[in-house]
Amino acid sequence: MSFETLGLDPALLRAAADRGYATPTAIQREAIPPILQGRDVLGAARTGSGKTAAFALPLLQRLAQQAPQAPRVLRALVLVPTRELAAQVGEAMRGLAQHLPVRPKIAVAFGGVSINPQMMALRGGADVMIATPGRLLDLVDRRALRLSGVSMLVLDEADRLFDLGFADELGRILALLPARRQNLLFSATFPQTIQSLVEAQLHDPVHVESTEEKTAEATILQRAIEVDPARRTQLLRELIEKSGWSRVLVFVATKHASEIVAGKLRKAGVEAEAFHGLLSQRKRTQVLADFKASRVKAVIATDLAARGIDVVQLPVVVNYDLPRSAVDYVHRIGRTGRAGQSGLAVSFVGAATEAHFRLIEKRQGLTVPRERVAGFEPVEAAPPADAGTGGIKGKRPSKKDKLRAAAAAAAASSR
Repeated sequence: MSFETLGLDPALLRAAADRGYATPTAIQREAIPPILQGRDVLGAARTGSGKTAAFALPLLQRLAQQAPQAPRVLRALVLVPTRELAAQVGEAMRGLAQHLPVRPKIAVAFGGVSINPQMMALRGGADVMIATPGRLLDLVDRRALRLSGVSMLVLDEADRLFDLGFADELGRILALLPARRQNLLFSATFPQTIQSLVEAQLHDPVHVESTEEKTAEATILQRAIEVDPARRTQLLRELIEKSGWSRVLVFVATKHASEIVAGKLRKAGVEAEAFHGLLSQRKRTQVLADFKASRVKAVIATDLAARGIDVVQLPVVVNYDLPRSAVDYVHRIGRTGRAGQSGLAVSFVGAATEAHFRLIEKRQGLTVPRERVAGFEPVEAAPPADAGTGGIKGKRPSKKDKLRAAAAAAAASSR
């Protein structure tokens, strides 16, 4: 199947070709036609599968088919959880819109930088806004933007946006939007804990789940190396140097750990940088630019900060700290093996986190053989059997789950 068969405008087809899109991916084939029809869509496909183009192309076509308004009224809103993803989606949408006879005005807004240039950019209005929730509300509060004319809403990385950390902001934004609108929700995963919240926002949705991209996980070699926690940084350095890894994205649990591990690697002669939410936007942008140009070999990141990191041919990701949930494990390893490329995902497993990793395997239907590296054999003993599951999120409803359920019930009753 080609892009021509999906009913897209020739100007968009030309832009897609300019960006190297030869044939549509599975998520693009399944999502573009119903979006063009005005349907709500719930799209699940792994990271790197072409989700941005899957909603951007039909969104731009629907805008182009509408009569332009003077002054401009915001008609499409794309919400994302991180600054990097906002910039990435904005760049992609501007590129795809470049050949349209009347190009829409696309604005991008996120925190961590001065709000004044973003307010200046909104003078005269905008057709499309791509924003993080907090900065969007800042703009609304300052009357730089109105949401009453939005007819298309996109939630990219929707699972994170429905997470409790964004729940209040997302609830405020949804309350400002027209009740009648097209809703497009995309993510690699939709955990059971947010299903009711997701469904409450959709009207007769088309469910698109790309099984083709699921099979692509076979291109990612997964390894689990047993090591004591105190020796993980030394092992990481050993693997980087002995395996000849050109670039590696390393996941840790906290911002503090990100700085500590990056500092230790630098002292050991490995070009490494921390990447987390407390860094300035200038620093984050510089770290990513250096990483993509291979001036930095290792980026040590937290989960949320890593959303939106898009590095072509990233060969390796490492779970220095195991993720809290099996869902986060999917997002992490999806940073490698993108667009059909092969990749490697390495997890460090200690005696205290063995049970945790077994649950991740169970929930993902995985069996990853344990390995040991000579000179780094673990000596610590496993904790008592009743010491818990290692912190992985269980199936019993937590306080967060109960709050989500209450929010879902409130949203459903308001529709």
